[in-house]
Amino acid sequence: MEQKKRLVIVVAIILLMAAAMLASFGRVLFAADTPKVVLPSSSADPGDVSGSGSQGQDYQRVEITTQTVTGVVATLARPASYYRALTVETFWEGGSSSVQVQVWADGGWSHSRQALPSGVVRHDLTGDGTLYYWYDGSTQYRQAPADERSSDLAQRIPTYETVLELDPEDIISAGYETRGELPCIFVEVHPEGSQQLRRFWISVENGLLVSAETEENGQLIYRMTAYSPVQTPCPADGSFSLPDGEVLHRLGD
Repeated sequence: MEQKKRLVIVVAIILLMAAAMLASFGRVLFAADTPKVVLPSSSADPGDVSGSGSQGQDYQRVEITTQTVTGVVATLARPASYYRALTVETFWEGGSSSVQVQVWADGGWSHSRQALPSGVVRHDLTGDGTLYYWYDGSTQYRQAPADERSSDLAQRIPTYETVLELDPEDIISAGYETRGELPCIFVEVHPEGSQQLRRFWISVENGLLVSAETEENGQLIYRMTAYSPVQTPCPADGSFSLPDGEVLHRLGD
């Protein structure tokens, strides 16, 4: 009788241990967090993209290759409201020119102000499918149809989202690079049959284009840089009005 009791106790202990092991395994198998894909932040070394896990989270390293870069760029999103300044340079044999551009963006509207080499200041205002443009000192403006790329073109910068439409065979190099001390996704493109080589540096922090270059036959013909801090949201001095005083958009609308 005593032996039978011991056997029952041993069996109960074994069953209890098995239940505990199953519960623990079940939590790992079914309740573990899915690894999160993250890009390096502005405070991180761009070569370290695995994440620190300081809050007990698991991170999955994001590898950038010529085959995966379009997928990573697709995860980026520009701020809905911001201000920044950039410089656009063009080069030709024996000379060059530089244009300073200020950009205010909010709620789908964009206002760019360009100080041209001639001293003339041009304004471009885009939103609701229309581009308005005018020059300082005039109350007259002109308008034209606009699409989602018109704002970038008005700023004289390439629309880097075209990277998403590229044939991977045209992408000859990709990875993480620091540009102007900012961690970026780097893409180098050489379309088949073209004499141009194009490079893009896209901020991993805010999805904005930090820099771009174009070479033709080995000579630099275009460079854009935007290294100054981005202000988000758009500051109160942002204006989305026509030169005659008509307000097309108010901040926060």
